[in-house]
Amino acid sequence: MTTPGARPEPVTSADVVVVGAGQAGLSAGYHLQRRGFVPAGDGPGAPGDGPSAPTYVVLDAEDGPGGAWRHRWRSLRMATVNGIHDLPGMAQPAVDPAEPSAEALPRYFADYERTVGLGVRRPVRVTSVSRADDDPAGPLLVETDRGTFSARAVINATGTWTKPFWPRYPGQETFRGIQLHTAGYGRAEDFAGKHVVVVGGGISAVQLLEEISHVTTTTWFTRREPVWRDDEFDPDAGRRAVALVEERVRQGLPPQSVVSVTGLIWTPSLRAAAARGVLDRHPMFTRIEPDGVRLVDGSSQPADVILWATGFRAALDHLRPMGLRGHGGGITMDGTQVAGEPRLHLIGYGPSSSTIGANRAGREAVHRIVATLGRVPALT
Repeated sequence: MTTPGARPEPVTSADVVVVGAGQAGLSAGYHLQRRGFVPAGDGPGAPGDGPSAPTYVVLDAEDGPGGAWRHRWRSLRMATVNGIHDLPGMAQPAVDPAEPSAEALPRYFADYERTVGLGVRRPVRVTSVSRADDDPAGPLLVETDRGTFSARAVINATGTWTKPFWPRYPGQETFRGIQLHTAGYGRAEDFAGKHVVVVGGGISAVQLLEEISHVTTTTWFTRREPVWRDDEFDPDAGRRAVALVEERVRQGLPPQSVVSVTGLIWTPSLRAAAARGVLDRHPMFTRIEPDGVRLVDGSSQPADVILWATGFRAALDHLRPMGLRGHGGGITMDGTQVAGEPRLHLIGYGPSSSTIGANRAGREAVHRIVATLGRVPALT
C-alpha cells in the first residue's frame, strides 16, 4: 500500500513465489529447479518473456533455516523425534541421537539450502496474497514487509507452528498459575515442585506428559478417549490415514489432526509411563478456577500449571484476501491446488502435513504449475 503522492514501491516479478522454507517449501524450491526454474534475478529476461528461464523466489519469515524445528523444545532429541524424511536429493547426515532436534535439523536445512542453491530470502514476512485488480487471468500480488512480489503462481508452505490453538474454557482468565502452549514449552525442570495439568490427546501431549512426570506430578485431560495402536503403523496404514484427511479437504472441511486418524503409537517410554499411572486419562474439566480445574464429577484438581498441548491450525491468515474458505470452514482442495484458483497451491497442509507428504506435495505442486503456465522446461 502507498500513501497519496508517495512514490510506489517497486514490484519484484517472478513466475512462482514460494511462501515458507520449511520441509514443504524447500521441496518446492528443489523441484522448481529440476524443472528449469532459476531464482529471480539470477537469469536474463523477464518472467514469461521469450525463451528465458522461468523464475522463482522463496520467502521465509524466519531469521535462519530450519522452519519450525528452530523452535522445538530442547529435550526433543533426534532419538525421540518422529520420523523425519530426507529432503529431496540430499540424505540426512548421521547425527548424535542425543542431539536436540532444534540443532540438528536446522543445520541439515541450512546445508541443504546452500548445496541446492535455493536463494531463500529472509527474514521476509508475507502479510497478504491477493489477485491483482481482481483479474482472474492476471498475476497474484504477494505483499510483504520487504516489498511486493508479482507472481503467475504461488506455492504456500507456511505450516502451522506460528498459529497455536488455544481452547477457551470458563474461568480461564481467573487462573493464578501458569498457562502455556506446547509452542512455548521449554523443559520439564521448569515445573519441578508444581502440579501440571496437561490438556490434549496428541503425540506431543503424551511425549511432554511422560517427560514432565519424571520431575513432578501431573494430571492428563482429553476431550475424547485416546485411541492407542497396538499394531505397527505400516505404509498401508499411513496411506489410509492420508486418504481420510485428503477426502476432508476435498470436501472443503478443515483438516483433522494426524493423531485423529492414526491413533497414538506405543513406545517403550510410554508403556513405562502407563505402568507408572501417568497415562491415566481424565475427561475434560468443566471450568478453570483460580487454583485449579473443576472436574465433571464436581470435584476439583489443584494445579499450578496448565499446559495446552492442543495442536496448531494452518497459518493462512495472509490468504484471507483471496476469499478461499467455504461453508465447511475449510478450503476446498484438488490435490495441492486450491479448487477454483489454479494459480494457488497449499503444501504442508492437510494430507501433506507429514515430512514425506510435504516432499511429495512440493513435487506435485510444481508439476501442476508447469502445466498451468503452459510450458515444460527440460529437466536439469
